Amino acid sequence: MGSSPETGKVSEEQRIALVKQKKRQTQMMYITLSILGVLGFLLIWEFVSDAGVVNSRYLASPSTILKLFVTKLTDPKPDGAVLGVNVLASLQVSLSGFFLAIIVGIPLGLLMGWYGGFESFVRPIFELVRPIPPVSWIPLTIVWLGIGLPAKAFIVFFSAFVPCVINSYTGIKQTSPVLINFAKTCGASNFTIFWKIGIPSSMTMVFAGVRVALGNAWATLVAAEMLAASSGLGYMILMGRQFARPDIILLGIVVIGVIGVTFTAILGRIENKVLGWKK
Repeated sequence: MGSSPETGKVSEEQRIALVKQKKRQTQMMYITLSILGVLGFLLIWEFVSDAGVVNSRYLASPSTILKLFVTKLTDPKPDGAVLGVNVLASLQVSLSGFFLAIIVGIPLGLLMGWYGGFESFVRPIFELVRPIPPVSWIPLTIVWLGIGLPAKAFIVFFSAFVPCVINSYTGIKQTSPVLINFAKTCGASNFTIFWKIGIPSSMTMVFAGVRVALGNAWATLVAAEMLAASSGLGYMILMGRQFARPDIILLGIVVIGVIGVTFTAILGRIENKVLGWKK
């Protein structure tokens, strides 16, 4: 006797439910392992600090940093600004440069990868500029833009700009020739193929470049805030060094790391939404 359509339908629904349940269990396992890894690292760090293996003058314990975090929410000492002001100042610098790099870098990379004439015109200049470390622009940036927000944002922009261009260029270069030839056969124009096939095909690499750019933006933050800043996480770290306060330095590093992880998670959600059609 064969199974009825209803039975087959129920079995298919059960199979899908089991697959989803297994996927959720796997995700929970990975999340649990990640949490355990972080907790294990913090416990070892706390033990090393409390046991005197490393002098507290050189390495503050996690509990000390947590107490300082609570204190810095309302106390501006020793760097002259509370933690919230420092975070907002750093976000303004890093995100200004980061978003400008996305706006300029991604279209530039896509156009270079698709149009040979444009690539021949722009690429030599880009290749000359690309190897220059972002921090080496600091003296010239002071001459050009002074020491305000535009100067700091430019340093961050340059560090995030290069990976946006390279990954966008590489992504669109990897567009399937089969799809391009099929579109041409159907009478599509070069711009239509670029817009409807090239750009969607490149999005995976584009987001990979944006991830690298985000990391570079935060990594360059301390150097950017060396430009006569009066607030910011990078400035707070520099003041911690000046006052020989490793707890201040570590607090700044930890906050930068947490913010970076948060933005990476947000970017991952956006990537899943944009590239959901690829799954």
